[in-house]
Amino acid sequence: MKRYWKISIAAITIGAGIWIGAIYSNTAIGAGTIQPGTPDDPVVTKSYVDQQIQKALGGGINTTRTKPSNPNNTTTPPKDNATTTTPKPTDKPGTTVVENTLTIVTVKPGEKLIAKAGAEFIVRNGKAVVYSDAENGVADLTVGKDIKNGEAVENNHLLSFPREGRGIMVQEGNTYSLTVMVRGGYMLQ
Repeated sequence: MKRYWKISIAAITIGAGIWIGAIYSNTAIGAGTIQPGTPDDPVVTKSYVDQQIQKALGGGINTTRTKPSNPNNTTTPPKDNATTTTPKPTDKPGTTVVENTLTIVTVKPGEKLIAKAGAEFIVRNGKAVVYSDAENGVADLTVGKDIKNGEAVENNHLLSFPREGRGIMVQEGNTYSLTVMVRGGYMLQ
């Protein structure tokens, strides 16, 4: 008789567990029925989020222009080079840019993208090879190896340039341009 009771209690316990699980499962399914874009779950744009962050940080963006209170009081721009803004990069040979933001650069066949010390490149499109005037090459941080002069660069790999004079160029025989994401200083020759 003891065995019959043990089996009966086990069956009732398992059945009750399944029944309770089914009830709570239906409750959990109903919790995720809020549609994106409704007042309960609004969809916002990146610009709106950026604007709200700027307001929260105290640097709210003023989109309306105001007239100066004294129109005769003109100010001259500062002559200190440290306070001037960095010029926008161009894809013309001989252009030198030093920035700490990501910049998209197009390298045409025959051109070289030379990095300043500490720059980082990611080749997004095209076939690139390393250019280096020294024996040492360029560090491929994605796979953790050193790429020597003339070796191919894999796309979407982070390259680090510890010294100036090293860079990348379009693989010889290739007629397509490179699209490269650049962080730091560079020069297009």
